[in-house]
Amino acid sequence: MLRQRITDDEVLERPFNKEQFKRLMGYMKPYKKQLAITLVLMIIAAVCGLLGPLILQIAIDNYMSRGQLAGLMLITLTFLGVNFISMLCVRSRVRIMVVVGQEVLFRLRQDLFNHIQKLSFTFYDSRPAGKILVRIINDVNSLSDLLTNGIINVVTDVFTLVVALAFMFSIHFRLALITLTTVPLMFLVVTLLKRTIRVRWQTVRKKVSNMNAYLHESLAGMRVTQVFVREPETREIYRQLSGDIYHSWMDAIKVNNLFWPSIELIAAIGTVLIYWYGIKFLDQGTVTVGVLVAFTGYVWRFWQPLNNLANFYNSLLVAMASTERIFEMLDEKPDITDAADAVEMPPIKGEVTFENITFYYEPEKPVLENVSFTVRPGETIALVGPTGAGKTTIVNLLSRFYDPVEGRVLIDGVDIRGVVLHSLRKQMGVMLQDPFIFSGTVMDNIRYGRLDATDEEVVEAAKIVHAHEFIKDMEDGYYTQVQERGSRLSQGQKQLISFARALLADPKILILDEATSSIDTRTEILIQNGLKELLKGRTSFVIAHRLSTIRNADRIMVIDHGKIIECGSHEELIRKKGIYYNLYKAQYKYLKAI
Repeated sequence: MLRQRITDDEVLERPFNKEQFKRLMGYMKPYKKQLAITLVLMIIAAVCGLLGPLILQIAIDNYMSRGQLAGLMLITLTFLGVNFISMLCVRSRVRIMVVVGQEVLFRLRQDLFNHIQKLSFTFYDSRPAGKILVRIINDVNSLSDLLTNGIINVVTDVFTLVVALAFMFSIHFRLALITLTTVPLMFLVVTLLKRTIRVRWQTVRKKVSNMNAYLHESLAGMRVTQVFVREPETREIYRQLSGDIYHSWMDAIKVNNLFWPSIELIAAIGTVLIYWYGIKFLDQGTVTVGVLVAFTGYVWRFWQPLNNLANFYNSLLVAMASTERIFEMLDEKPDITDAADAVEMPPIKGEVTFENITFYYEPEKPVLENVSFTVRPGETIALVGPTGAGKTTIVNLLSRFYDPVEGRVLIDGVDIRGVVLHSLRKQMGVMLQDPFIFSGTVMDNIRYGRLDATDEEVVEAAKIVHAHEFIKDMEDGYYTQVQERGSRLSQGQKQLISFARALLADPKILILDEATSSIDTRTEILIQNGLKELLKGRTSFVIAHRLSTIRNADRIMVIDHGKIIECGSHEELIRKKGIYYNLYKAQYKYLKAI
């Protein structure tokens, strides 16, 4: 049932994508200076850390064994000073990289949000909002550790590894070779586990995405759930989705937790070998106690960066599961884009021409077939017909939310595919059947139509469409706070606010898509004069099933099966006694009956 709608839309079997990793690193380029400073600090800290065993060797062999307390005191102070410098460098590095990492995440989030605003209707038609939210929030957040610590630590760990190895060979060549015998074992473990880890963390991301999609849908439809008493079913679906996350997470953790203990075990084996052979060499007199203690310290400093690098690779695989999803969305191409030679749309006068328009979502199911008409500036056109006839598609093509498969849409003789989208849409206004109210004040919601409008202009627009009467009676008037989607407002009140918003924007072409369907008869009568003001002097397209709202339209087009069946004024179509006449009579009888 509904559970089946929450499908998995990500492919898991993907190799590690080096190009995407390079692309992610491209976000670090503006911070080259900070990265250079951080790298220097980390190298200083690493060098200080690597001096520790050498200092310890000197202390044991040169001072402790000879009882030279003054020299021992001096070497102790040196050891403390080196560690203090290391601490300061690490602290400064952490502070710089936290800032850099968070700024990169900020840019990445902003790029994602900016990009999704350019994507076409088809993108949102095929994806739940919850899955989009997961990529912008969860997937970006999962890169935090990689960007703030992981990248710069890799360079430091490689440096530490090489220098530690050099110290080890300089102290005792044979012990160094014995240490390296366990390295192939570590690479074998990494090779065996890396693919499993990546796939399992990708599965976790996918399951989280599924749950977020369902959660978003459930919250949006909570009233319907409660009205139909479907709480037990929705709880069960959520339990299943949450269980999917639990099981996939546990599967990932099981493999994850095999990783670092395996590395620790290999390191322990290497240490045991060092002590085993070290004691033999000690008995042979080829090493001193200080050398053996120092070498053991360097063995630890050799395995620590190896362990860190292995863990980094593990974390990188986890992060790349999110990186792939982020860049997949960033690479999503909008269906509707500006042409390379697009020009600014000149001020619209209002002539609209549909020239042999054919459109379909699927080739075997055409929505519009060879539709042609011309609308004069300032003319009001009403579109009527059964659901699915193509009325909304006509206005969507006019707003260039979709492009026609065949034919052209012209405004003032200009093909709208050749103009900059922003310059076109900013001169148009669209009012939908379900008007969206943003969280904020009523004043802010009306001013959304024109952000530079004064309070007086907002109030005047509300008065014209008869929204002022109910707004002034609210507890704080125009400054009353309304929640997202206007939960405190009736459907009719939300539509009146949308009317005021559209009037304030002063569009040259206005589209009303069932914009009066939820207004009661009394309110409808009140706003008829407001509608006259709203439509005055602008080309308007009105989609309405309630035929009483379109009687005064200059022309009424009856759309059926993707074609214009009838066209004329209300009086002309009534005299013709065709489809419109039958629709009007049937609706009139229904209203009379109730």
